[in-house]
Amino acid sequence: MSSSVSQSPFRVPVRLAALVFGLALLLAGCGGAAGEQQGSAEPIRIALDWTPNTNHSGLYVAQQEGWFRDAGLEVEFLPYSDTSPDTLVANGAAEFGISFQDSFTFSKATGADITSVMAILQHWATAVAVKADRADITSPADLDGKIYGGFGGPGEEPKMRQVIRDAGGTGEFRTVTLGTSAYEALYAGQVDFTEPFVAWEGIEAELRNEPLKTFAYTDYGFPDAYNVLLIGNSGWLRDHPDRARTFVQAAQRGYRLAADDPARAAKDLQEANPGAFTEPELVTRSQDMLAERYLRDDTGSVGTQTLERWAGFSGFLIDSGAVTDASGAPVTTRPDFSAWFTNDYLAPGGATS
Repeated sequence: MSSSVSQSPFRVPVRLAALVFGLALLLAGCGGAAGEQQGSAEPIRIALDWTPNTNHSGLYVAQQEGWFRDAGLEVEFLPYSDTSPDTLVANGAAEFGISFQDSFTFSKATGADITSVMAILQHWATAVAVKADRADITSPADLDGKIYGGFGGPGEEPKMRQVIRDAGGTGEFRTVTLGTSAYEALYAGQVDFTEPFVAWEGIEAELRNEPLKTFAYTDYGFPDAYNVLLIGNSGWLRDHPDRARTFVQAAQRGYRLAADDPARAAKDLQEANPGAFTEPELVTRSQDMLAERYLRDDTGSVGTQTLERWAGFSGFLIDSGAVTDASGAPVTTRPDFSAWFTNDYLAPGGATS
């Protein structure tokens, strides 16, 4: 994703916070509802995986449209840092975070106390990409012996290897870990292929007159995945079910608007992050693509998750031998994936339009 300026947290004034906290203490003896009231004085923190972009649009929509405020929630956006959202959420440094099914799988296997509460993107929004003028590459099978510009994720090589094999190749290639420099390396011909978000770097490449040719993993039989997730700290979710449900449903409402009215969502995202986007066309085209292809499931719902989708890709990662437990030993048995996610915090009916 492209860089930008992080959103400054909105904080309750100190005097107001003190009054709310004092009232909560007075009500504490009234039972569980008072406990929820006491917790509401604290902001709900969400850890971003990168600088603000269209994968986050539903959250900023909920902020800009006042839906978090109307629900009595103060939401603080934690800017991207070197510490992954999985780690921040698992350690209690954030209540919620942006994650991915692949990174979530590796984190969960090591014992991270996290739960996926919403699928933001219902399908893979990344793909195998080469420069559009590479006439010698017409299929992932042609990537045998080529150089992959990677990002250092433990699931990248098993996935790329399997997609190449599914397309008829041997799956043998060389990896150079470059991070976001992989895109520049691809444009310069220093690597042969990489893995962009098609609704961001793919569009960005077109705007730079460096068009890409992409190959969708699922076109070759590879399992689909929830590319982007909203995750929560499992213990916090258990202790604050009402606040969790209120937050998730406000976020879900934001992503539903992003699916129904991408122009408005793009406007909200940009207004929430003034000066962050030097190419407004990138934002609007990206939001249009997400609305058209990625934000809804096959029934038209927003946010829902299924066991089949989780078992498909996460099961593949475990079967590949790439996933390890907290001691570093390979995980050889598939876990109960139904315990990794929940739809319980979503609005009834999956927020269909």
